[in-house]
Amino acid sequence: QVQLVEYGGRAVQTGGSLRLSCSASGSNFAFDALGWYRQAPGKQRELVAMRSYGGSETYGDSVKGRFTVSRDDSRDMVYLQMNSLKPEDTAVYYCYAQLRKLDYWGQGTPVTVSR
Repeated sequence: QVQLVEYGGRAVQTGGSLRLSCSASGSNFAFDALGWYRQAPGKQRELVAMRSYGGSETYGDSVKGRFTVSRDDSRDMVYLQMNSLKPEDTAVYYCYAQLRKLDYWGQGTPVTVSR
């Protein structure tokens, strides 16, 4: 059974950096896509960044140029490097995986960016 566990969420000041990690276990096959979504209070969940097994990347417009997604398939890990953080980046960040057209989600890790 696929399980996703996020690490690294915490409070940080505006302009700071943070790296989130996610362990993706329970699959005998490489995940088709690994990435991150986020949900701020009172808002819908939105795409942050995604990386396919083939290496293509997709980013949400609000994080382009500041966030970088990477994955290590040898360790079944996906990472999100977040730089130049802004208060509007405050949200619960969810790890996401896609495997054979099925979607999997982590429990989420909170990130708070203070002014």
